[in-house]
Amino acid sequence: MGLFELSIPLIVLFVMFGLTVGILFGFFGMGGSFFVTPSLLVLGHSAPTAVGTGLAFVFWTSLTATVTHRDLDHIDYRIGLLLIAGMTTGIEIGRRVLLLLVDIGLADIVVSVLYVVLLAAVGVFVIQDGRQPAIENESTVVNQSTVTSYLEQVSIPPMLSFDTGVKISVWIILLIAVVIGSLSGFLGVGGGFLMVPALMYGLTMPGAVAVGTDIFQITISSAYGSFVYGQRGSIHFAMLLPLLVGSTVGTRIGARLTDHLDDAELKTAFGVMLLIGSISVASKTVSHTYDIELLHNLSLMLLLGGALVMSVIIVILGFENIREEQLLAKQ
Repeated sequence: MGLFELSIPLIVLFVMFGLTVGILFGFFGMGGSFFVTPSLLVLGHSAPTAVGTGLAFVFWTSLTATVTHRDLDHIDYRIGLLLIAGMTTGIEIGRRVLLLLVDIGLADIVVSVLYVVLLAAVGVFVIQDGRQPAIENESTVVNQSTVTSYLEQVSIPPMLSFDTGVKISVWIILLIAVVIGSLSGFLGVGGGFLMVPALMYGLTMPGAVAVGTDIFQITISSAYGSFVYGQRGSIHFAMLLPLLVGSTVGTRIGARLTDHLDDAELKTAFGVMLLIGSISVASKTVSHTYDIELLHNLSLMLLLGGALVMSVIIVILGFENIREEQLLAKQ
């Protein structure tokens, strides 16, 4: 399958896939290249093509979602600009490392294994945190402040103050962005599955603001990543265009729903999505290594089916909460 070739049934499939992924991206601040990059790997494309197409997809979806989150006042522009500076630097580092691995023939396996480990680790952490009681008790406060307390110990000026009373060094924020940006350039992701937890747990940002700020920085950093990969011809336009058609609608729906689910629900759903992605990429890696067709089909089913099911759940829960809020407002 060439970079500009796709059958009509696949075009329809990817439009629907783009819609569901767009909902997830607008809601979580991740989910774009998180699904697109593994999907291309599963379909047998090279790591550079999968990464480049993932970054190009996430650029457009993040641009659409940023407009909605701006209208909802979900963006902290101070943090967003710092993240952009660090992320673009990190993306270039990650891209260079990936191309070195391509030259020695290890890119596909290293990218796949790293996906599995990172998605599983972050997914388990977020699910455990999401299951904590909504009412804060002493142990909950300790758990949520541990990461922040470590970051606050680095008092290298200039410092940034947050509404929660936390003060974090600008250099710590830049370091976080460079590290996640390196993974973004290497894996072809917007970095949301790492950045959103970093903002929520490290900088104590509310879930909706963390998502909005992350999507804002992704718009700029993924534009840079798309440009450098596009120069190498590593973007699958036939798959990208129908995905963008569906995601343009989906991202606005997902972004609107972030105000209507509480942080506990958001964290649990977010963690489940990460675990689904981890299992899917693991199945793909094993199936390609040992030529097991069943695992290859399972990987595709998890990627496409998982995105559809989770987006439907988010929409149902979101609109149920909206209805309940409207009923309470009338009382």
